[in-house]
Amino acid sequence: MTTPDQEHVKRWRLILGEAAEEKLSGLAGASGSSLLDKEAALLDDALAFIYGGAGGEAGSSGGGSSSGAAGSAPGGRSAGHGKSSPNLAKWLGDVRTFFPPDIVSVIQTDAVERKGLTRLLFEPELLSQVKPDIGMVATLMSLRGQIPERTKETARELVRQVVDEIMKRLEQDIRRAVIGALNRRRHSPLPSLSGLDWNKTIRKNLKHYDSERKLLLPEKVYFFDRAQKSKDWTIILDIDQSGSMASSVIYASIIGAIFATMPSLETRVVAFDTEVVDLTEQSAHDPIDMLFGIQLGGGTNINKSIAYCESFITEPKKTIFLLISDLLEGGNQAQMLRRLKTMHDAGVKTVCLLALSDDGTPAYDALVAGKLSGYGIPCFGCTPDRLPELIEGALKGMDMKQLADRITGGNRSY
Repeated sequence: MTTPDQEHVKRWRLILGEAAEEKLSGLAGASGSSLLDKEAALLDDALAFIYGGAGGEAGSSGGGSSSGAAGSAPGGRSAGHGKSSPNLAKWLGDVRTFFPPDIVSVIQTDAVERKGLTRLLFEPELLSQVKPDIGMVATLMSLRGQIPERTKETARELVRQVVDEIMKRLEQDIRRAVIGALNRRRHSPLPSLSGLDWNKTIRKNLKHYDSERKLLLPEKVYFFDRAQKSKDWTIILDIDQSGSMASSVIYASIIGAIFATMPSLETRVVAFDTEVVDLTEQSAHDPIDMLFGIQLGGGTNINKSIAYCESFITEPKKTIFLLISDLLEGGNQAQMLRRLKTMHDAGVKTVCLLALSDDGTPAYDALVAGKLSGYGIPCFGCTPDRLPELIEGALKGMDMKQLADRITGGNRSY
């Protein structure tokens, strides 16, 4: 066989596991010798641990034999018969060595879900080696009541890394969108050095520059008006805590925390399942506390949550209501629809985000989404990076359905 063919056989060996070694060796004409070199054997151990059947601990280091109990795994991969070694720390290191960060995240999640490896989350030494990502934060949130005291600080640090990364990614664009839309800095003739608008004063008086004396002689000086009201708009994020909405819950909560730091916005952050939890205070102080105040999973009562949020709407035409939900209502669906229609008809900028995540739109109630769309309330999945554009357009008074079409490229759900 040619060299490329040998490489293909090795790849199939890694996919199918040690049970396929003998047959593949015969195809490759390599009977009696391993198809895997030392590095590939380490990779095989790491894969066999999660995808090789009934094994319970991380594999042994090297030697060419896969670790874990024999058996079939989903996708056809079989485990080897080698000795199992309870070395999760080494396994985590091997995974990070062999795979890019996005694949590491998938494998870590599979380790918890397929093998029940809550040890990854319950031992500080192991948890500190986990790659922080949204999936792992969602897992920590769902297990928050089970995390032992000795691990809580490590868990919080992992969550903080993810929150800081998302903040860094989104905060500047959100602030720019809000400030640009509101243009709050009106000018006043009242003199005040602390309120002097240097940029506008210089820009407007450049024609009065005296080149001989090298002086700018302003004809008019501009000042900022400090006597304006502190809050221009109200933004309400009503967040569905269903397990399928995990990534959306995390993004929405962090974005709510960004809104809460902006003096021009009155921000309310509410989460719900069958009960309603007001997270506004936590969002204004510590988004980590806010995330640990959310319990993923459980039933859904959207109507109850909307009823709670209605009390915060004092100026409908100066309010944005973002319902982040798959619309799978377990409460009074007819009343929920009436509440949303009434809200929209009163002038509230009302949008249903079926997802606020990088993963696409999850399963949702298409019938409910269609009815809301008929009322003029767009329902669509939105990536976090496009949310600033949505908020800016809403603040500028754009038609929400046209705005939704622009954000989704005309491919919105409803």
